[in-house]
Parts: sequence; structure tokens; C-alpha cells
Amino acid sequence: MDSLWSKSFDGVRNFPRLSQDICCDVCIVGAGIFGVTCAYYLNLLGFDVVVIDKDDIAGKTTGNTTGKITSQHGLFYSYLINNFGHHFAGLYLEANESAITNIKSIIDKENISCDFSFENNFVYTTDFDRLKSIRDEVEAVRSLNFPCEFASSVGLPFNIAGSVCFKNQAQFHPLKYVWGLCNSICDSTRFFTHTTVSDVRQDNGSYVVSCDDVGYRVRSKFVILACHYPFINVPGFYFTKMYQSSSYLIAVDTKKSLFDGMFISADSPSFSFRTAKFGKKNLLLIGGAEHKTGSYCNYDSTYGVLENLAKKYYPDCDVLFRWNTRDCVSLDKIPYIGLFANNLPNFYVGTGFKKWGMSLSNVAANIVVDMITGKDNVYSSIFNSSRLNPIKNRDEFKNMVVQSSKSLLIDKIKRSHLHFEDIPLNSGGIVEVNGDKVGFFRDVDDNIFAVSPFCTHLGCLLSWNDVDKTWDCPCHGSRFDYTGKNLYDPAFKDLKVFDVMD
Repeated sequence: MDSLWSKSFDGVRNFPRLSQDICCDVCIVGAGIFGVTCAYYLNLLGFDVVVIDKDDIAGKTTGNTTGKITSQHGLFYSYLINNFGHHFAGLYLEANESAITNIKSIIDKENISCDFSFENNFVYTTDFDRLKSIRDEVEAVRSLNFPCEFASSVGLPFNIAGSVCFKNQAQFHPLKYVWGLCNSICDSTRFFTHTTVSDVRQDNGSYVVSCDDVGYRVRSKFVILACHYPFINVPGFYFTKMYQSSSYLIAVDTKKSLFDGMFISADSPSFSFRTAKFGKKNLLLIGGAEHKTGSYCNYDSTYGVLENLAKKYYPDCDVLFRWNTRDCVSLDKIPYIGLFANNLPNFYVGTGFKKWGMSLSNVAANIVVDMITGKDNVYSSIFNSSRLNPIKNRDEFKNMVVQSSKSLLIDKIKRSHLHFEDIPLNSGGIVEVNGDKVGFFRDVDDNIFAVSPFCTHLGCLLSWNDVDKTWDCPCHGSRFDYTGKNLYDPAFKDLKVFDVMD
């Protein structure tokens, strides 16, 4: 399902696959908003930069986001103050506010047309029993000397109990922005797409980035892992301290005039709202239906929820686009930005941006570029990627350990009682074949696709996603299409495919 952004942007250009061994100063693995922003800043400083991506520029998470640029990340500052203190919370807020300014400065300098607009952002509740948490957040933010407001009338087509308002936040068209960055530096920065990085290793004071699918390598002094979820397991062990979350969006022609501003609910389930241009129309974007990637979902529990919400308030509306995305979430809710591991100098990472990658990607790019150039960055300490803080969310840590253990051990040996004939057309499932588990998908014409249903990352048993017709990993969020092709990291290898005639 294509996003509004991909359907409303035709400025994509083709970059080659890597076709020879090359050298550079900095090799960036991943061409989403974080990787391309790093490339942009490094290019301005005169570095020879190579960017590699296994897909297209901004083709995955960046191209499927809501496109909101804000420092208001839910009811987050009460959490930060309670768990990390006022100084930490103040730096987090300041870093994200600086990102909004930085992005606007880049847009103005490079004359990027990306539908950028300043908007007020609201975190609201419709539950009067939760009103205290809204007021507590207002006081928490004000204690950081930031001018937020309490508002109970915000222009939404339904009544709310109250909200926290941050003024001068922003929204844009994320693909137009990232491609604007790309076009401003592509004459002096080398981009290679549809090239899969399979390994990064040290060699005589530099790094060798191997791309086994094309058979070539990049040698560089610095490496930035900007590929959403780190696919290198050791050292770093990011798979033990981060999970992926799936969420869904629809773009709706309401056939009515729409409100101003950006909104996200503090309630559970949470929904977000913003408007976006599509030709001469102003569409309503509704997001939500979040769940841990790899857990059970169906159309009714994902897009169906959003469509019912749209129809409730705009009965004559038309749903024009549907799409979804994945977000990496750290257990303490703070991104990992900085050195990939303490024993790997000049090797950097930025990940765990939650749902707020538009602002945090700029924060991360500035921190990493400052580290490469030896410049102090006031925000680097709070995002320290090597931190060993006590786990703040013990329930989520316990759930992640239980799920990983279940998928790695119990489910792998647990017998599947599903029979092939029980799988409906246009659906999939895992069937026991001669004592082995096989993942089958039957398309609408009853063509059969069979794969080994074990993630190529760490071997977790995959689950069938009937919404996207994909095999999803419940441990760390890797995804594969029904033919076995890898779609999302941390896995980068395809699934083993079986000949259905065997």
C-alpha cells in the first residue's frame, strides 16, 4: 500500500548499485532522513561521503511517516523529569526545538519545496479522568521554562477534556524534504541504492563495508549505521534493548473544511491527526492502531479502526490512501545516538527514534557529525548509545524477553496444528510438513508460495501478517514479503524458499 507521500511526489531519480570497490571518508549505511541529513552536513564540511541503501532513498520508514516535526512527544516531559531529572528533560526539549529551527534553515538555504508549515501541536485527552495527567504535563513543561498552554477548545470535530499545546511546531512532506537534501549534494556525494550491506569490519585503522549481493566493498575511516534497526548484533547488542512497533495511517478526503494544527491523543488507543496537501485538496491524515510488530493483527483492528473513526465524524468521506510504518523503540524511550560500541572508534549509530524521527533524526545527525569532527555537542550525553542505565520500563523488558524466548525456543518446537487446506485464499499460515515448519501463502488464484518461517536475523519463528501479506518477526521486527524477500531490518537476508512441487 503506497503512502500519500509516494503518490504525490514524482521527483525520484535513479542511483546505481555499487559496481566496484571504492574508498571514501565516511560511509553511511541507510538513506532515510537520518542518513541523508548526516550526508548533507558532512558534505558542507568537505567530507567525501558514500551513502548506501538496500532500497530507494527514503523508501521505508521515512517515506511512510506522518511528517510531523515536533518536540512534543506525547506526555513525555513528566516522564523525563521523574526518571532522569529536570536538566535531562530540558536538554531533550531544547535539542528537539533546535531541530525544528535547523530543518527550516536547510529548507530556506536549499530552496526545498516540501509543503513546510508551522503548526500548533496538541496532545489531548477525551477522558476527564485523565485530565490531571494533562495538567501535570503542562506544569512539567513550564518548569523547563518552555511556554506551553492548556487548551480545551482546539477545533477537532469532537469534544475533548483538555490538551497540552506547543506552538510553532511544524509539518512537511517528508519525501520532498529528503529528496531536496539529496539533490543539493548528489553532485559531490555518491549514492548507491538497491545495494545491501552485509557486514562492517575493522581493517588496519579503517572500516570495510561489505555488500555481498553485488560483491563489492567500501573502505572508509568513518561509518554511520543509519539503517533504522542495527543489523550488526555484536558488539552493541541493540536487539536486547529495543523493539519495533507498527502503526497505520489513512489519508481522507473529508469533503469539508478542516481544522488547523497537529494532534495526538494521550489516551489508549492513541490516534493522531494532521492535514496534508494533495493537488488542490486538503486531506485529513489519521494515524494509530499501533501494535508490537509481529503480533496478531487484521484489517479490522488496523485500517478498519481508522476508517471507522473517519466515517464517524465525516460520513461522506473517501479514504484515498492507506499505508503503515514501523518505529524502533528503546526500553527507556530515549534514542541511541553516538558510538555503536565503545570498542569501535569512528563507528556511529542513530536509532530508537520512536515515532519522532523527523525531529530526532536532525538531533542525531548533528551529534554524530560533531563527534566525527571532534566538536563538543551539548546534547550528546543524554542520548549516549553506550549507556548502561537501569531499565526504566521493566514490564516492557520482561515482555520482550518472554516474547523472544517464546519465538526462539517454545514456538519453534511446538507443533503446528494448522492444515494446508485450512489456509484461505489470499492468506498464509505455518504448516507441519514431514516434521518441519513451512510457511505457506495462497494468493487469490491459489498460486502457492512456500518459505522457511524462521527469521534470518536470529532465527525467531515468524508470524503471518494478513494485513500486508508479510511474514513478521515478533522478536525484533524484521519483515519479509510472501515470496521470502526481506523488507525490513535487522534481518537483511531473504528467507529460504521451497519448491512447492517437491
